[in-house]
Amino acid sequence: MSVSSAIGVRRSMKADAIVVFIAADKQEFTSVTKALIAEIPHVQPLISSGDFSGKRNSVAVAYTGSAASAPRIILAGLGDRSDVTVESLRRAAAAATRRAAQLKCRHVALELPVVKGISTEEAAQAVTEGSVLSQYAFDKYKTESKENGGLVTKFTVYTSDKGLQKGLKAGVDTATIIAEGVTIARDLANAPNNEIYPESLAKRATEIGRKAGFSTTVLDKRRIQALKMGGLLGVNKGSERPPTFIIMEYMKGPKSEKPIVLVGKGVTFDTGGISIKPAAGMSDMKGDMHGAASVIGTMHTIARLGLKKNIVGLVPATDNMPSGSAIVPGDILTFMNGKTAEIDNTDAEGRLILADALCYADRYKPQAVVDLATLTGACVVALGTITTGMMGTDDSLKNRLRAAAGVTNEYVCELPLYEEYEELISSDYADIKNSGGRMGGAITAALFLKHFVTYPWVHLDIAGTGISPKAGPYTPKGGTGVGVRLLTHMLRTW
Repeated sequence: MSVSSAIGVRRSMKADAIVVFIAADKQEFTSVTKALIAEIPHVQPLISSGDFSGKRNSVAVAYTGSAASAPRIILAGLGDRSDVTVESLRRAAAAATRRAAQLKCRHVALELPVVKGISTEEAAQAVTEGSVLSQYAFDKYKTESKENGGLVTKFTVYTSDKGLQKGLKAGVDTATIIAEGVTIARDLANAPNNEIYPESLAKRATEIGRKAGFSTTVLDKRRIQALKMGGLLGVNKGSERPPTFIIMEYMKGPKSEKPIVLVGKGVTFDTGGISIKPAAGMSDMKGDMHGAASVIGTMHTIARLGLKKNIVGLVPATDNMPSGSAIVPGDILTFMNGKTAEIDNTDAEGRLILADALCYADRYKPQAVVDLATLTGACVVALGTITTGMMGTDDSLKNRLRAAAGVTNEYVCELPLYEEYEELISSDYADIKNSGGRMGGAITAALFLKHFVTYPWVHLDIAGTGISPKAGPYTPKGGTGVGVRLLTHMLRTW
């Protein structure tokens, strides 16, 4: 894939299609299309017919004849000018690029839209993100050609205004790196269990770190045992594959600065263990390590962007398998910090491995910790597949994530952690139990994790947003890569 910025005019841009963004406001629509027709007369019938009015997310195609180097022009509607946001630009660019792919275009040139209140860099980043991310497909195992003619593989965002060149390039370059991180997360989450398992996930994280510029240390089972990570070892008991604990460090900030730690759930396949899941839909559980995928993708992104920050990524990795050696309901596990938990349901395994990772995070004396996990079906029931559940102990950290969500449209919604819910995870035999039943399931899962934190902390439940049942404007069906853009924006603006 090739992504670049350029200075040029629409008539001379060499591409399979050029994309021009047009707002729906009547006066502006008339003046902009009049100028466009004067430049490319073949657009006249399309505009005169009324088939394109600038409606948000609408697209229309015209052919340029000899009036431009590109044979096609795709008009992308922005809706009312006063309502245009960075998300509007992402979605309009995605819609136009998807249409270009249907026309078997391989190279698309997108004209940078100028929007009051949105900087050149922000607009360029949004257009690039929308167009590039819309063309993702996990098709490495497909051997037949695609019916839709394939995907756009070359993107150029251009402007005729040389004064905008610096902001244009900065936005395109930033978006390209962010899209790389999202793609890494999507690829890891979508890969089957026979490709991504604890040891291969660790190997992939090491390779990504070597290329991006962060260091990776992988703890094997012997070292995990030495650390007394009873949660990670307990979930792994039923598996033939050993667990790994992946430590990614990017220390480019001041030595005196406490790091920000990101923790990702790495259950590479979740059968539910002895409390086995139904067969229908179980194949989606290859994506139960999406939290880990998002953390690895984010580490790639912040390293490639060269942030002057100290950031650590932690991933406890195992699968959750039923066997004669697997943990069973009623077992009691002892975690790294000495706390104990009764196993009520072996399918509530993610919190068990996260508990040890959150304990490990304490040794960094972090200024903040954010964990991501496809943790509970209860969160999907509460918030669907659109919004991530957010719970935690620190209002400042939650506000940072809310602000990042407002820019990236990776929505978060806070759920409460009232102490009254603690009764649901009380145990007669251990400090706590790992499941509080159906009521308030996302909340009790987070309350379980809260027992293992001693620092400002936020938990993001991405069970609904990480694995999508259908494609969105620029997200695919399956692993979405959620969290990478959210965390990257938070860290860039920290």
